[in-house]
Amino acid sequence: MTDVILTANQYGKAENRVVRVVRDTDRHEIVDLNVTSQLRGDFAAAHTEGDNSHVVATDTQKNTVFAFAKDGIASPETFLMRLADHFTGRFDWVTGGRWAAEQYGWSRINDHEHSFYRSSPETRTAVLVRDGDDTTVISGFHGLTVLKTTQSGFVGYPKDEYTTLQETEDRILATDIATRWRYNTTHVDFNAVYGSVKDILLTTFTQGYSKALQHTLYQMAEAVISEHDSIDEIKFSCPNKHHFTYDLSFCGLDNPNEVFYAADRPYGLIEVTVQRAGSETVAEAWMGIAGFC
Repeated sequence: MTDVILTANQYGKAENRVVRVVRDTDRHEIVDLNVTSQLRGDFAAAHTEGDNSHVVATDTQKNTVFAFAKDGIASPETFLMRLADHFTGRFDWVTGGRWAAEQYGWSRINDHEHSFYRSSPETRTAVLVRDGDDTTVISGFHGLTVLKTTQSGFVGYPKDEYTTLQETEDRILATDIATRWRYNTTHVDFNAVYGSVKDILLTTFTQGYSKALQHTLYQMAEAVISEHDSIDEIKFSCPNKHHFTYDLSFCGLDNPNEVFYAADRPYGLIEVTVQRAGSETVAEAWMGIAGFC
């Protein structure tokens, strides 16, 4: 047998679909989460010896998620923190882990007291990583499509024998915002900050002239970090949703940026990380979060 050693490992129950209905009054509330729990710690014997004495069953983790939902879900981040506190406090050999959640938004149908429709255009995300005494919270969202019909261009790029794209100073700029930001503290009103960050990103997207999607994403990141001292880092992974002016000359019509072909693929993919100057880099907290550079 070749000599090998066990290195990084974690395990748990993925994608527990939890819907919590608050029935304290006739006017119900609803919280809809997709929760993953993964534990890290002294699990070497389970791998090397088949000794399960330290293995907290994934079914137990699932049941804990649903049982904790009974006490309410104030925010995805605080719910994950409760799970982390429980597993690292209950089992001595569990030294940390990774807990993640997606939240899906619902709105009332005609202000009805107990009828809802899926309404939020984006999916809210949260990840909590614990390693001993260190806890890192990363929040974000994906799937929020934005578009501006003017005040965007793309010029000045290098050209060679393979370049066919024409420069333009007036084009449609559109993208699906996928973003995550890292807090430097856990003492945060996560719901309030989430709403503020989303508003800052949308407002900044509308402002000024965009020289490229890279330019706009940097401005959005800068605005978030400037506004929130609790956020040290923000990442984006955003497609450039191309809209090409359609050539109507075949039928004798001018097309002054009025009719477009919306191309779904291929597409430019822009990824960027912006960090507060002088702040700590926490690369290990981002491990396992796909799609962000």
